[in-house]
Amino acid sequence: MKRILGTILLLLLTTFNVLNAQENKKIHKIVIQVSSSDIITQKMALNNAVNLQEHYGVDNIKIEIVAYGPGLSLLTSESLQSTKVENLVFNDIKFSACSNTIEIMEKRFNKEIKLLDDVAIVPAGAARIMELQEQGYAYLRP
Repeated sequence: MKRILGTILLLLLTTFNVLNAQENKKIHKIVIQVSSSDIITQKMALNNAVNLQEHYGVDNIKIEIVAYGPGLSLLTSESLQSTKVENLVFNDIKFSACSNTIEIMEKRFNKEIKLLDDVAIVPAGAARIMELQEQGYAYLRP
C-alpha cells in the first residue's frame, strides 16, 4: 500500500513539475533596429534574427525588425535582401516600416515607395522601438 501511495505521489509531483515548467516557459522578445542602407548592416540584422530563432526556438521568441531612415530600403521591393525578408516573414519575424520615412522618401524621389508584402507600416519607427521596449522587448542595433 505504501508503494502504491508513493508511486501516486511521485506521479503527481512529476505532473505538477511538468505543468509548472510549461507555464513558466519564457517567451523572449527583441526589437531590431535597421536605420542604415549599408547592405552589411542589413544582412547582419537579418542574420541576428535567424540566429536568435535558432537559439531559442521559433515558438520561444518574438522578433520585430523596425526600419526607418535609410534603413527603409531593406523593406522595399528593390532591396537586395527582399527574398530573405519575405522568407523570414514566414518564420514569424515581423517587419515594420516607418510612415514618416516613407512620406519623406516619396516626396524626395517623387515616386511611390513599394514595400514588400506583409510589412506593417507604423507611424514612426523610433516611437515603435520605444513602445516595444516599454512592452519588455530587448533592443538590438547591429
